[in-house]
Amino acid sequence: MALALAPRSITLQPVTEILFYHLQNQPLEKVLPNLLERSLERQWRAAIQAASEERLQALDDQLWTYSDDSFLPHGTDRDSDAASQPVVLTLKDANPNAASIRFLVEGADLPADAANYARICVLFDGTDQESLLRARAQWKEAKAAGHTIAYWQQDDDGRWQKKA
Repeated sequence: MALALAPRSITLQPVTEILFYHLQNQPLEKVLPNLLERSLERQWRAAIQAASEERLQALDDQLWTYSDDSFLPHGTDRDSDAASQPVVLTLKDANPNAASIRFLVEGADLPADAANYARICVLFDGTDQESLLRARAQWKEAKAAGHTIAYWQQDDDGRWQKKA
């Protein structure tokens, strides 16, 4: 006599790719616009989360003027049209523009809804010991949550090399 087993329903959590960018030869202000441009080329909406109002304001100003022949259209989560912006700057954990990619700067926490993003980029200052320690803690947190993680480091020419 054969036993009939009822099919089990397995709920799989989406896996987010979390990339750690170790900034050594270029500052955030040089690296972030390039990564944002590449994200927008892929038709991804982006959210940038900072940890301080000062950094948020500096990034807001810088994204309009980072290049003589270009700018990155963006807003902040305080803007009434934040939901329609391709790039939104925030201090909060929310995803105001339904972004596919989230950039964490200045030690901003991994979002509670990390699995809802295609990619999260953690950009940290490789010359600052506190930033290094924070990034290591985030790496362990992302790995424990089962996300796909990668570590990128700049070479002497400013090109990114995948190290792990």
